[in-house]
Amino acid sequence: MPQIAQLADTYASQVFWLLIFFGFTFFVIGRGMVPKVMDTVAMRDKQIADDLAAAQAARDTANEQEEVWRQRENANHATAQAVIAKAKADAAAKTEKKVAAAQKRLDTKLAEAETRIAEARSAAMSEVETVAAEAAQDIVARLAGAKVDAAAAKAAVKEALAHG
Repeated sequence: MPQIAQLADTYASQVFWLLIFFGFTFFVIGRGMVPKVMDTVAMRDKQIADDLAAAQAARDTANEQEEVWRQRENANHATAQAVIAKAKADAAAKTEKKVAAAQKRLDTKLAEAETRIAEARSAAMSEVETVAAEAAQDIVARLAGAKVDAAAAKAAVKEALAHG
């Protein structure tokens, strides 16, 4: 078989060129390019790790600042609530004083009005007694033809008014 014989003649040269090609590829790519790629990958991994560490540190700092801010805002809120409560208490006290003063004025006016009413009632009753006594004197004089003095007529009217 001539084809097999020809294959054996070219086999050695094919193996030679195969070794040359793979050797060249090994040294150019394996020894030259791969370390540079691996260094780049390692450098990128380190950069990513550093960036993640910086981000975590920034997050921790932000969380601490937020906590400080929350505490400050809670303290401010509590202070504001205390100021509001004090203002409400002061307003209530002022209102209570004003109401007490107004009540005192009203009580005074009421007492004065009651006094005036009692005086007016007393004067009116006195007037009614006087008119009733005069009417009684007039009625007795017309009906009985007798004269009654003013003091007796007043006494009779007082007694009638007292007993109803």
